[in-house]
Amino acid sequence: MTGLAILVAVIVFAAFVSRKDDSIPVRTAHVERGQIRSLISTNGKIEPVQNFEAHSPLTTTVQRLLVKEGDAVKKGQLLVALDDADLRAHAARAQTQLKTALAEVNAMQRGGNQEEVLSLNAQMVKARADRDATQRNLDALKRLQQRGAASAGEVRAAENALAQADAQLNLLQQKQTGRYSDPEIARVEAQRREAQSAYDAAQDVLAKSNVRAPFDGTVYSVPVKQGAFVASGDLLLQLADLRKVQVRAFVDEPDVGKLAPGNPIEITWDAVPGRIWQSTVNAIPSTVKLRGSRNVGETISIVDNRDRKLLPNVNVGVTIVNAQRDNVLVVPREAVRMDDSKPYVLQVVGHQLKRQDVETSISNLTQVEVVRGIALNDMVAISSSNGKPIGDGTQVKY
Repeated sequence: MTGLAILVAVIVFAAFVSRKDDSIPVRTAHVERGQIRSLISTNGKIEPVQNFEAHSPLTTTVQRLLVKEGDAVKKGQLLVALDDADLRAHAARAQTQLKTALAEVNAMQRGGNQEEVLSLNAQMVKARADRDATQRNLDALKRLQQRGAASAGEVRAAENALAQADAQLNLLQQKQTGRYSDPEIARVEAQRREAQSAYDAAQDVLAKSNVRAPFDGTVYSVPVKQGAFVASGDLLLQLADLRKVQVRAFVDEPDVGKLAPGNPIEITWDAVPGRIWQSTVNAIPSTVKLRGSRNVGETISIVDNRDRKLLPNVNVGVTIVNAQRDNVLVVPREAVRMDDSKPYVLQVVGHQLKRQDVETSISNLTQVEVVRGIALNDMVAISSSNGKPIGDGTQVKY
């Protein structure tokens, strides 16, 4: 009996071993219906759409600073006044030079200055009177010559006197109409243009020494202080209409081709947690450039910022939705495998895996849209729970 008992035990143990469960535990998921979005996540920078920068037109000091960062201002409001005493003196000298030049032009056009014109007019009156008297004298001598009362010599002398009177009159007429030569006219006109340019430049700089708001907006940068010394070209302040701003997003080169005008954009800023600003792509990149260690294309989007929360020059997070599908079949991205560039899934049929070729569409970091090959609620394997490989025909448990 003892030997028989041992034999029975061996047979039972062998049967147990032969029936041991060799199935592999797996993580699974069901095919679901829902929304999927293909996203491009990157960073961007906020910039004003309508921007104004005021720079010092000269080396001077800030006489008055009437605004601070964050102030809302109206069009035409005085913002900064520079010390312009020297500039006003320079503008006055330029104005004097311009008046002198204009007087010379006027004199040239009239044939001389006021005194010269009056003197020339008087000479013209006398010359005409002398010429008329000489003509009358010649006419009288010719009549007398016909009666034998005047000699030929007297007539010739009268003719010579008339010729001299005509010459004098012609000379004065030429002085009146052609006193200045072409080079003289060109010189005077050049002086006038130079004086006008100097005066205009002085007036422009003088106007810029009082900085006024060109439009309604918000002062967002004031790098100077009242009484501070500033050099020519130094930035005085920056003003923008912050009701609308633009975000310049930096898209990595592999994603540039996915962009299209109208793509929805979501903007986030760490300084305002939980807030999402919505926009769309207004302009797609026309080139790719190096930014740090990245090759990026820059896309522009206009953002409604009526509450003025987004500030110029801040760095923001940008999510671009380059594709979106609603009410489609989706599976976890890990469930889709590739074989010679052909996608497939391992469908769970009973307790065995079956390879099933599928056709996919858009994807994101977590999901893939499946358009053909499996149905709603089908179960697919994601991976084994113990690290063992799985494939077509693998016995599994879940």
